Amino acid sequence: MEQLLLTVGFGNSVVAQKVVAILSPNSSPLKRVKDEAREGKRLLDVTHGRKTRAVIILESNHVILSSIQAETLSTRFESLMTQEEE
Repeated sequence: MEQLLLTVGFGNSVVAQKVVAILSPNSSPLKRVKDEAREGKRLLDVTHGRKTRAVIILESNHVILSSIQAETLSTRFESLMTQEEE
């Protein structure tokens, strides 16, 4: 099976099939998720110092912070998943 890569910003990509959720970072529960991931050394910050606009949760329980809008990432993800089905 071919692995499709989802670009999450600044030349960073993740395997699209491993993405569980793409979320907007504004909710209180996500702050706890980010803190727990940071403590467990499972947090990846690929924002390059910019504002976090999306939080990506992976199957491996890693949490990725991205400066790309959650809606943009979701659109990219849907496009990749459509390609996979074809």
